[in-house]
Amino acid sequence: MRSPIYIVDGYRTPFCKMGTNFADQSAVYLGVSVVKDLLTNVGINTEHIDEVIFGCVAQPADAMNIARVISVLSNIPHSIPAVSVHRNCASGFEAITYAYDRANSSGDVFVVGGTENMTRMPFLFPYSAVKKFSSLARSKSFINKIVELLKFRINDFSPQVGLKLGLSDVLCDMNMGQTAELIAREMNISRREQDEYAAQSHIKAKDNEHLIQEEISPVYLRNDDCINSFSGKCVTKDNGPRDDSTVQRLGRLRTVFDRQGTVTAGNSSQITDGAGALLLMTEAGINKTGCTPIGKIVDYAYAGCDPSRMGLGPVKAIEKLGEQSTRFKIENMDLVEINEAFAAQVLACQKQLKIPEEKLNVNGGAIALGHPVGASGTRLVLTLLKELKRRNLKSGLASLCVGGGQGGAIWMEVC
Repeated sequence: MRSPIYIVDGYRTPFCKMGTNFADQSAVYLGVSVVKDLLTNVGINTEHIDEVIFGCVAQPADAMNIARVISVLSNIPHSIPAVSVHRNCASGFEAITYAYDRANSSGDVFVVGGTENMTRMPFLFPYSAVKKFSSLARSKSFINKIVELLKFRINDFSPQVGLKLGLSDVLCDMNMGQTAELIAREMNISRREQDEYAAQSHIKAKDNEHLIQEEISPVYLRNDDCINSFSGKCVTKDNGPRDDSTVQRLGRLRTVFDRQGTVTAGNSSQITDGAGALLLMTEAGINKTGCTPIGKIVDYAYAGCDPSRMGLGPVKAIEKLGEQSTRFKIENMDLVEINEAFAAQVLACQKQLKIPEEKLNVNGGAIALGHPVGASGTRLVLTLLKELKRRNLKSGLASLCVGGGQGGAIWMEVC
């Protein structure tokens, strides 16, 4: 096993449902907001930072290498390098484990995290239409422009929805919900079980809202996405958890992916906007900055699985983590966080891994809080570590499934 990397502190923005509070706030700004709060609250000299690492699934075309844009706009010195990472739903994990691998040899102090604005995922024109637009733009005479315009057809003005494309898997020709339906059928997970699990996610999130607030930093909204134009409004809490998501109400929702199936919008993760950030340091970084860590990453694992059963990725990753370290045993984990992509998928993992209900997602999960895909991995680690400290517990495991047929798992301990 390698030397651990320490978590000094972390925060996340509120998680807000698609099309609501953060609809007009870019993924860049959400990342900048939380990084600035993190650095201010820790009080670190930014000259000590060795690298900024951020995950983002739908990296904006106007902010290529979004980690670098976030870094510079967060007033981190231009001399500090930054890199964006991508592992679908595990992009927030990837930022953490990328720093873990680079620790000591390439640096001692890392700002890591993830950001996503799913509301603003683009609409995409097919390449056939793009070629016509390009030819039109190159036309110089009025007659040539008319000729090129006449080549357009109605379907050239019907762009594809980027979010829909992103939630579909070309490897198995299924969308993510269909993979959850497959797991539910194969493991005999009923609609009632899924709705009961979803209702509990909301109940836990609402009951423990005061605890969840400890990980949230406020976001001051901007006008017209202008970094210097604040609207005077501030978002301070998640807007996904609901008091009325009872089993009875959830049971009335229509299935989404299969008319005869069991997966609904209510027992699936919410489509959400948000960001999170952590400050990671090696032991040398701790000594250099004088910071006091709250926890440490002990080890991690990624593993592949059948893309059509991507929801079982956590099982594969956790099994691999056990193979890497004889000291790791899931039964010794005091708390476990598994991202709630779908209730069916979490229940399947829970059954296969034999995780006691009282240890799993104790403050609710993505069904209630939401799943901003680039940021969720960061939230899982942050949520787990803070809850371990509150309960005076030692060891925890965070895991999630990954579209395309992968799973990730991070083992951490409280300092």
